[in-house]
Amino acid sequence: MGKPTGFLEIQSKKYLSEAPAERVGHYREFTGSLAPDELSSQGARCMDCGIPFCHSGFGCPVYNLIPEWNDLVYRGLWREAYERLEQTNNFPEFTGRLCPAPCESSCTLSINDSPVTIKQIELAIIERAFENGWVLPKPPAYESGKRVAVIGSGPAGLAAAQQLRRSGHEVTVFEKSPKAGGLLRYGIPDFKMEKWIVDRRLEQLSQEGVVFETNIDVGEDISARYLHKTYDAVLIATGAGEPRRLDVPGADLAGIHLAMDYLTRSNLYVDDLLDETELISAKDKNVLVIGGGDTGSDCIGTANRQGARYILQIEILPKPPEHQEPWNPAWPAWPNILRTSTSQEEGCDREWGIATRSFQGDNRGVQRVHFKRVEWSGSPPEMREIAGSGFSRNFELVILAMGFVHVEHNRLLQQFNTEFDKRGNIVTDPEYNSSVSRVFAAGDATTGASLVVRAIYHGRQAAKAIDKYLQLT
Repeated sequence: MGKPTGFLEIQSKKYLSEAPAERVGHYREFTGSLAPDELSSQGARCMDCGIPFCHSGFGCPVYNLIPEWNDLVYRGLWREAYERLEQTNNFPEFTGRLCPAPCESSCTLSINDSPVTIKQIELAIIERAFENGWVLPKPPAYESGKRVAVIGSGPAGLAAAQQLRRSGHEVTVFEKSPKAGGLLRYGIPDFKMEKWIVDRRLEQLSQEGVVFETNIDVGEDISARYLHKTYDAVLIATGAGEPRRLDVPGADLAGIHLAMDYLTRSNLYVDDLLDETELISAKDKNVLVIGGGDTGSDCIGTANRQGARYILQIEILPKPPEHQEPWNPAWPAWPNILRTSTSQEEGCDREWGIATRSFQGDNRGVQRVHFKRVEWSGSPPEMREIAGSGFSRNFELVILAMGFVHVEHNRLLQQFNTEFDKRGNIVTDPEYNSSVSRVFAAGDATTGASLVVRAIYHGRQAAKAIDKYLQLT
């Protein structure tokens, strides 16, 4: 590396962030990049370790060449850094904002110090590339004459579409929503990623020749038979759309909503595509968020911006151990420690080991929720209720953010008669073939809900497999 002693001399420095009290007044992104010289210094902390776990599949599911572009940023060679980044990741502007950065947890420096701030360097590289006009459409040099349909326009579908188009195939992306982007557009609040960022990349794909067909519910508006007849290959990249539901008394009361319904309506409203009367609003309400993951956190941030009176987030699992040190106690594995998201910083209470037992309400909707405390023991851990631990609290809005169980078993998959694994996801072989001839699948539809960076990787790999298949047919 350019500065072998950088990790000894330079302290980690995080991105700039607007104060919580200020940022809850708007839906814009609230983090800012460090100055170029400060980012160069952060790149200098990359320590030329013998085994860079950060860019193994363990640390980076898309296998970014992290040590290389860290060094190039340190040396001020930003365009070269972008060229390295582009080799492995179609959408660094998405991962640089949304990825939880397992690369940083696995950074060798994280054994006993703050890791290299890989995520903010990645985001700075791609934004500098856009600013300088380095991100250009790359239409194919020749046309293969083959046609591919991609079902779903989330990160896996978009990555596959771009790779396939650049290989010379005619690519059509089908999306059931009014605009392309999938969960990037409808599931991620604007304060985490503004939607012009998605549109900017979609424009590049369009200029490369990718065709987007929106407001098309494949399986309803067009059939599996039509796809098989019209296209040489079909890629299913619809994500893990089936939410985990709560089957307890009163769960059908008004005021109880799935997280994705809540977030989607909020995003449509922010994008001026939904009237305020159709918004699921937390204004002046006591809000319960059930589920302690990222989606639940996004709901908290949204509810705060809508003017919630009070927010409680509960999790059925036990509270993770607190760890205040900057290093990773589980290196190089992802540490199971207590984290506080930016949305949680903005205001909410959190409790763990809580099971929801029933909802109570009237014709106005949910009014009260009944809980029991639980504890976990044994190996593997088993849950049991704590006797006499029942309690109740008043809530007028309940958001179910308990994750997704598997791909939605919609009419398209029924028409294709695809095979599912025991978890309900689409079965594929190592070449991303489903059980149906000429039908491939990738992303969360095959793995279950996962990271945006992993979806991009599988989209790229599926495109490679499809390209190989089309060349042989």
